[in-house]
Amino acid sequence: MSVVFESPPLRRRLAPWLLGFDGALAFAVFLLACAGLLTMYSSGYDQGTRFEDHARNMLIAGFIMFVIAQIPPRRLMALAVPLYVLGLSLLIAVAVFGVTKKGAQRWLNVGVIIQPSEILKIAVPLMLAWWFQKREGQLRASDFAVAFVLLALPIALIVREPDLGTAILVLAAGLSIIFFAGLSWKWLLPPLLLGLVGVALIVIFEPQLCAEGMRWPVLHDYQQQRICTLLDPTRDPLGKGFHIIQGMIAIGSGGLWGKGFMQGTQTHLEFIPEHTTDFIFASFSEEFGLIGNLALIAGFVFLILRGLAIAREAPTLFARLLAGSITLIFFTYAFVNMGMVSGIVPVVGVPLPFISYGGTAMVTLGMGLGILMSIAKSKRLVQS
Repeated sequence: MSVVFESPPLRRRLAPWLLGFDGALAFAVFLLACAGLLTMYSSGYDQGTRFEDHARNMLIAGFIMFVIAQIPPRRLMALAVPLYVLGLSLLIAVAVFGVTKKGAQRWLNVGVIIQPSEILKIAVPLMLAWWFQKREGQLRASDFAVAFVLLALPIALIVREPDLGTAILVLAAGLSIIFFAGLSWKWLLPPLLLGLVGVALIVIFEPQLCAEGMRWPVLHDYQQQRICTLLDPTRDPLGKGFHIIQGMIAIGSGGLWGKGFMQGTQTHLEFIPEHTTDFIFASFSEEFGLIGNLALIAGFVFLILRGLAIAREAPTLFARLLAGSITLIFFTYAFVNMGMVSGIVPVVGVPLPFISYGGTAMVTLGMGLGILMSIAKSKRLVQS
């Protein structure tokens, strides 16, 4: 008598792998990715293979997200220290013999050109979440001091390159973890108030501070120029202020409904600089208008709220801190990019998630999403 074993249906065989995907988060990412492909097709159709490369980068990021989603948070925790040490070592290597482009020493040649600072966008949240998990239940002021040192080391090396955009993202990720770990408001208010006073003084004394020949301490010349240009882009409308002015013109010319797909004159006549990378939001605004912008912002808000919900429901302190920090990285990406294109914050090199062209940033986003998916999966396994 022969025994016949029936193969389980495909759905059942794929279930353990697909369990790592949070449906709501995946839906938000899918919609934003579609918006990114649509925008890239329009803004980059006359720039060689930009659209094809953007689609390829999305597929690579999706594969990375799928793989990381299968790694349990406890194993991610084991990677925290090695990844942090590796990232810090590579930053030191960049400072010693890194590749310089356009006045910035940010890259390293290891057979291929890599940008090590991108690693720290994930390594720093992992390291800080690992640290606070180890100190859970016995946190003291000295533990927060150690956390600030762990954050300050990579920030100092990244600012030195200089790469202000990446430094802002790493700083935001690190500070969010320190705050979520229980840092008291009384320690946050003094630096916040000092920062507000500094901004107020810059605005009040802008003519004197931005006068020809004036040099500010600490900041590089280009950083000072970006702040002064933000305050008054008409100071140099064909030079330093050109980016901001053209971005605002494109956003305003889109009106309520936009000019229509492939109909953006500011974009296709190339008045908008970097219209497939940092300033792609201006191209999107011109073609899809205020309604399109509100839909795009709603997509990001939904993604961020879903990420915070995953953080709230995570089973361990490490997972909660890490999910919250990764989610706020997405917020910082979107807020800074839209803000700089709209003339709200200085121009820094921060892409718009899923929309801007860029392979390294897309891989980082895929890693972050994979971590969120992994934490969501661990929550469901604990509940079951």
